Amino acid sequence: MKAKHILLPTDFSTNARNAIDYAIYLFEKENCVFHILHAFEVGASNLSSTMGKAKDTRLFRAVKDESDRDIKSLIGELESKNKNSKHSFNGLSIADSLVNAIGRTTIDKGIQYIFMGTKGSSALKEVFMGSNTVRIIQKIDFCPIIAVPENYNFDLPDEIAFATNFEHIYSEVELVPLIGLAKLWDSKITIVHIDMGKELQAHQKTAKDTLPERFFGLKHRFEEVKGHSTISGAINGYTHENENIGIIAMVNYWHSFFEKLTKENVIKRVAFNTEVPFLIFPLIEP
Repeated sequence: MKAKHILLPTDFSTNARNAIDYAIYLFEKENCVFHILHAFEVGASNLSSTMGKAKDTRLFRAVKDESDRDIKSLIGELESKNKNSKHSFNGLSIADSLVNAIGRTTIDKGIQYIFMGTKGSSALKEVFMGSNTVRIIQKIDFCPIIAVPENYNFDLPDEIAFATNFEHIYSEVELVPLIGLAKLWDSKITIVHIDMGKELQAHQKTAKDTLPERFFGLKHRFEEVKGHSTISGAINGYTHENENIGIIAMVNYWHSFFEKLTKENVIKRVAFNTEVPFLIFPLIEP
């Protein structure tokens, strides 16, 4: 069976390591190549002088060597802890911004999922959007991303909450990342619609009616959630109240008409506040 290619960016923090360990755990039964990526940038010194260039080169080499060493050490740890013959690890040390390094690697290696750790919410973080993960979700809109909250205690996903407002008719291809995760551990897909007090329009009913066809052969059900002032609050609240939910899933509509409809950056808010891993998969607009 063809191996899945999973990208695991790291800054060698415990937060990043938690996301790596979760990916290995989730894909335990699958043939996988895990690409461990560390992106680094060396600050520009005074490049006009020869000495500046030499110094810059020396600094670059020092940073690159440290990155290579740290990746080698991390892969050694992962290999000694993870004796799964279906899994292999590949280290990548790339001198570039994190967004560029992830984008290039995703295309070059045919990556199917990117796993990233998220830090918990704070008012300050939300103002500055100081999370690399949120920036990645915003920029890398062509590959599924799984954001893993810090301190998440691993649990297999009995249920995946797929939050949708039925504004988009999902194609079979779009739902592959979600269906793929559901099939890993025979998870039930709960299609969660946040009821904001408006009746479904004709196009929304059509979108809703196509989902049972898309999820044919998988356990699935519909759930209406009421009584919340924000969509993200409703999604995170529903997950908090239902312990069976191991993953939240949403389409990445950061740049689309959905965001204009909701007047709320739901993706960002859920990513900052989720208690369980959050799958964001690409929207394919016609």
